[in-house]
Amino acid sequence: MLENTTPARELLLALPKSDLHVHLDGSVRPSTLIELARDYNISLPANTEEGLYQLVFKERYASLAEYLMGFRYATAVMQTEPALERIAYELAIDNLEEGVRYVEVRFAPQLHMHRHLGFVPVVKAVDRGLRRAADEFNARPQIRSGKEPPFVYGIIVCAMRMFKEGHSEYYNNLLHAQQYAPPREVYSLASLELARAAVCAREEYGLPIVGFDLAGEEAGYPPDDHREAYDFAHQNFMKKTVHAGEAYGPESIFQAITRLHADRIGHGTFLLDPEMITDPTITDRSGYVRALSQYIADRRVTLEVCLTSNQQTIPELADLSNHSLRKQRDSRLSVAICTDNRTVSRTTVTRELELAVKHLGFTFKDTRAVIMHGFKRGFYPGTYLSKRRYVRQVLDYLQEVEQKFGSAAGGTPTAVVG
Repeated sequence: MLENTTPARELLLALPKSDLHVHLDGSVRPSTLIELARDYNISLPANTEEGLYQLVFKERYASLAEYLMGFRYATAVMQTEPALERIAYELAIDNLEEGVRYVEVRFAPQLHMHRHLGFVPVVKAVDRGLRRAADEFNARPQIRSGKEPPFVYGIIVCAMRMFKEGHSEYYNNLLHAQQYAPPREVYSLASLELARAAVCAREEYGLPIVGFDLAGEEAGYPPDDHREAYDFAHQNFMKKTVHAGEAYGPESIFQAITRLHADRIGHGTFLLDPEMITDPTITDRSGYVRALSQYIADRRVTLEVCLTSNQQTIPELADLSNHSLRKQRDSRLSVAICTDNRTVSRTTVTRELELAVKHLGFTFKDTRAVIMHGFKRGFYPGTYLSKRRYVRQVLDYLQEVEQKFGSAAGGTPTAVVG
């Protein structure tokens, strides 16, 4: 058994993995970004991959707001169906090359909508790219024979906590049409329109839209602005996730669960940090955190943890050993390790697992647990029974990989990830 051993990189690569939290516009290959920018006559800060990494996709950012600035260059080239399809296809291929078998790709369709491109064509283009990669991979003999689990994907549509003039043509038009309305009402309207479009596209076109998300800068933009959209998604049996606890404290996570019906939480970094509570009505902060963590554990609300992304945007995490993931795992919370943005964060699922091993002392038992949380708590694009069969297939394959590596090392591999 590998239970308490330290998994080596080769084992982490071989294991089947999921990514429940990855943004399409944050995962554009730099080479593709440069090529599309040239084709569409869009100016970039640099025209080489090295230059983009130095000026745009940095190792550290001063804040979440600065981190989000780089996305505007990606969204600028993602305004046509061919570009969206290509970027989605390449993202799927990049996942498959490191053993990711289930992925939920999230993006904000309203960032790509304009007079020539509506909601349905935008989502269809992304779906075509993902489906092409899935069809190619799943045609392999070991997949068709059932020896290995196939590649499965879903799409999560993201509402934006806030937007301004210049974010997209859709947002510009909405701001102009609602110029006398308070900004928060306009944000709410955009989210509701998105929720309605997502449900309609899922029902009428069979698009694999598996969830609804709320993304963007947290500070100053409360989740309550988007309650109507989340109520609509909830009433139409759409699963929900919310970015929360990344810039604010535990109470923001509680709001996401109780007011927006969140099934999962994006990040949840400060869930177990009572000192991050800002609500003056909460006097027993430690007691609040204990009660909230118990509430989340009982409900199996899964945290989509993104280590590198957190380290890039939260100055206090210069030392990754201070990340709350270790405490979350010790509390037996449901946690899935994700990338957030493969390009902006310069990472992969394998690298995120390596970081958990190196800095947070993850054993193979820990690693296996978070991997299975990802598959079990995914918003699978099928029936509950088909999801159970898929998860069982993944678990069987994972155990085969475990046995293979255990046997090769005499049952006690101890290679430390560097």
